[in-house]
Amino acid sequence: MHTMWKGAISFGLVNIPVKLYAATEDKDIKMRYLHQDCHTPIKYEKQCPNCDREIESEEIVRGYEYEEGKYVIMEKDEIEALAHEKSKSVEIVDFIELADVDPVYFNKSYFIGPNDNGSKPYMLLKQAMEESGRIGIAKITIRSKQHLAAVRVYDKGLMLETMYFPDEVRTIDNVPDLPEELEVNEKEKKLARQLIEQLTTEFEPSNYKDERREAMLALIESKISGDEIKVVEEKPKKNVADLMDALQASLDSSPPKASPKKKKKAAPKKKKVAK
Repeated sequence: MHTMWKGAISFGLVNIPVKLYAATEDKDIKMRYLHQDCHTPIKYEKQCPNCDREIESEEIVRGYEYEEGKYVIMEKDEIEALAHEKSKSVEIVDFIELADVDPVYFNKSYFIGPNDNGSKPYMLLKQAMEESGRIGIAKITIRSKQHLAAVRVYDKGLMLETMYFPDEVRTIDNVPDLPEELEVNEKEKKLARQLIEQLTTEFEPSNYKDERREAMLALIESKISGDEIKVVEEKPKKNVADLMDALQASLDSSPPKASPKKKKKAAPKKKKVAK
């Protein structure tokens, strides 16, 4: 894996040298824009409309538009100086329950691996967090941007999840035409609950596939090999107007899934009584 970031996890006076590795990858199929006549990739040039010429990368500076058409110039070293002090630290400020964090706050996942001489304190933190059942809330700077982050136990090691700050999460009150609390028919609610129960199962990630990507890859492969392209026609969906009929039809057409197994709680160890 390619190292994305090097630094240290700090909590209290403890410092653990670590490295971050991307835990996920985007497997979306990348397309190039080509010239229709000759199939040459289109080139995008950096053009200044005021000077009417192409400019080089070293001529570009960053600016913040504080009023329309007015900018304050931010030099690269000024931006870097702001984050330099904290740029190599994952500073854990609190430990909390994972269930207390709404998933809307999570952004991107990174595996945390120990760096030089960091294996023992790394494992100490991992085991202590595992036994406490808590996660660490931290701050980290990646590529000049400060993130809120969650440090948690994941399988054999630790994972860091970058998070949005509270002011980056929009309020649902801004959603237009959001319905108020409405009286729901008890029979409809009962059928809806039955449908939920019927579709309830254990989460198995391998059961879910990107069907569009697989179809796109098959199409690309057929074009490369020159095979005849066959497009599978979608079955027309039945138009069920009544909500009760739709719920009942869903129940009838959905086979019950394997119910998730309830994890048994380990029996508490009996304390030895001193004689």
